Amino acid sequence: MKNSKITEKQPAVSKKQFLKPRIAKVTVNIGVGEAGERLHKAETVLKNLTGQKPVQTLSKTTNKDWGIRKGMPIGCKVTLRGEKAERFLVEALKTRNNKIADYSFDDEGNFSFGVPDHTLFKDQKYDPDIGIFGMDICVTLERPGYRVKHRRISRRKIPHRHRVTREESIAFISEKYNVEVVT
Repeated sequence: MKNSKITEKQPAVSKKQFLKPRIAKVTVNIGVGEAGERLHKAETVLKNLTGQKPVQTLSKTTNKDWGIRKGMPIGCKVTLRGEKAERFLVEALKTRNNKIADYSFDDEGNFSFGVPDHTLFKDQKYDPDIGIFGMDICVTLERPGYRVKHRRISRRKIPHRHRVTREESIAFISEKYNVEVVT
């Protein structure tokens, strides 16, 4: 006997495992429209909600009617991934009573919804110094294997059959998070 060690075969990876959608990221955005004290308060709200430091978003164009110049900070956002993203999404869906409109889903399987008041989240109290801020929550869904699209070496396109469709994302959110999609 050449090899006396007993080797066990690793379980084969099924194709169904690579077809299940998953949450790639959750982006939380607060648009203030101006720099200064309100933007600083919005950053404080995002930091308290997510536990991460927000990044300022800058204006892409100049609009004299609104008093916005190109490159001026007008909002802030936080990108959550992994377990933090899933925990935050569950809390955000609770503020909406686990209901999302069907027009919130796009053709690529992503969806967005708004929360009108940050005090709707658990453990958030109204503070007269801060005020009330609403926010937009954008959820990006993908399948395993999307790394091919973003890697530096041998980058490739994702074929249409591997992309998440609108119907698949509605089914995924409905069964995993018990969300009712309202028409």
